[in-house]
Amino acid sequence: MTSFVLVHGAWGGSYSFREVRRQLFAAGHEALTPSLTGIGERSHLTGPHIDLDTHITDVVNMVRYEDLDDIVLLGFSYGGMVVTGCLDHIGDRVRHLVYLDAFVPADGQSALSLFGRTFPQPALDPGTSWLVPAIPRELDTPEQTLWANERRSFQPIGTLRQPVSLSRPVDDWPFTRTYIKATADPTEASDSGFWAAGAHARTSDAWSYHEIETSHLIPIRRPTELTAILTALV
Repeated sequence: MTSFVLVHGAWGGSYSFREVRRQLFAAGHEALTPSLTGIGERSHLTGPHIDLDTHITDVVNMVRYEDLDDIVLLGFSYGGMVVTGCLDHIGDRVRHLVYLDAFVPADGQSALSLFGRTFPQPALDPGTSWLVPAIPRELDTPEQTLWANERRSFQPIGTLRQPVSLSRPVDDWPFTRTYIKATADPTEASDSGFWAAGAHARTSDAWSYHEIETSHLIPIRRPTELTAILTALV
């Protein structure tokens, strides 16, 4: 049995991994999906004080309180910022690190610095300048799109502005690592941080690389393909 810790993205919640979680359980693994403070299932706790460090602490505390070791740690989208920031705290507990269509920041980079033309500047709600509205996403059917978009919450701007702190580059850590890229998202700019990270992983001996032909919301749109890649890692 392997313990998977799956970290969701901006404007989302752990619910996005519900089908992946079920499939990992069925395959005999443990799957934990922490909810990040102020968004998703914990959107009732939002506030201008929420930043990237808050979300890093959410994940670090789950791993420590659950006493998890030898984990597969996955960051989806903005979750790549979070899992990267976790490394100086729990990197010794990681067996394999997975970035799922995610940012792979260097020390001192923020999510806003990596978005590219896809999201050059946040369109802030004029009533609450610290909240960033969600980017709408299309799924396979109108019903799925409605289900997903009505669960997407505002994102505290501090989580996107705060740079990550990392003592050494991701490539230099002793665990193995994988990048999984969504290759069929018409809304994604060619200069996005996701494409840049995927291009690096595809050509680096320090990474394994996979593609899934779908749009960005891989955990919801292609849970079975994603689960197959994850279980093959272990």
